[in-house]
Amino acid sequence: MKRFLRSLLCVGFGVLAVACVRHKIIPDSKLALIFHDAFLANAYVGNRNMTRDSLNLYEPIFARYGYTTEDVHYTIGNFSKRKSARLGDVVERAIAMLEAEGKYYNREVAVLDTIDNVAVRSSRQIVYTDSLIRVRSLADTAKARFVFDVVPGDYDVRLVYEIDSLDRNAKGIRCSMWLERADGSQTSLSASVLRRHREERLSRHFKTDSSHRRLHVVLVGFADRPQRPHVTVRDFEVVRTLPKREAVERLYEQQLDIRIFADGFFGGLADDREERPGAEAENRTPAADGPQVDSAAGSGSPKLPSANPASR
Repeated sequence: MKRFLRSLLCVGFGVLAVACVRHKIIPDSKLALIFHDAFLANAYVGNRNMTRDSLNLYEPIFARYGYTTEDVHYTIGNFSKRKSARLGDVVERAIAMLEAEGKYYNREVAVLDTIDNVAVRSSRQIVYTDSLIRVRSLADTAKARFVFDVVPGDYDVRLVYEIDSLDRNAKGIRCSMWLERADGSQTSLSASVLRRHREERLSRHFKTDSSHRRLHVVLVGFADRPQRPHVTVRDFEVVRTLPKREAVERLYEQQLDIRIFADGFFGGLADDREERPGAEAENRTPAADGPQVDSAAGSGSPKLPSANPASR
């Protein structure tokens, strides 16, 4: 009898507990935040072609705000019972939050891109330049061969050339450029057959790292047995650009004394800055205006090597 009464009481308490469980109604403001995070999650998954499991994707978002999947379903299902409420209004609020954040981050990216571009442009250095090179004989081809020591960065080779009717190389003249590694092997070979009888521009880009030792440029080479060339090269130059990170650090170091990255540098931008949308929901504040400067970063960069033409 006691066992029966004990079992009956347990069943009764269990039924009572289930009957008392009620799903939560999520306030509109919190529901808008949930939709906002769900939109971001969808965009993240979609851009990476990831397989989507809706349960695994959204449940952590609901849990972040203290709700379950059933709470969300229950809240959405009850919108029809609320005369003054529209689910579309909540969705529009989430979209407005996303648009406001987009404007904020676009402005932040624009500032950083501007600084990066200024830094990269200011870091460009001419390794070698020659306004006029004439190759009128086989002996002159030595003047059109160059070897440059390189350090990590970007190298751009640019020139203007013309092969006139006096050139005797029927199978063409080639311009070749390549990088030499520390072990002597070649990489990033670029070989072009030069066009004849008209002025042409030629440019090549090379990205170097610590494994590269030299850049080779052969302006006049031959596809067949060499004959008398008649080539004119103008505005030949080799330009080196620092890697972006190193360029930005160097610009900061150069400009710290005159404070161009203080409030005055950004001018009215600082006054127009808005607090990052959604920060109040996360109890966070946006990063301080402008990029942060690491005073200990990069005490200097390796010196640029001077151009050493193989022979002139």
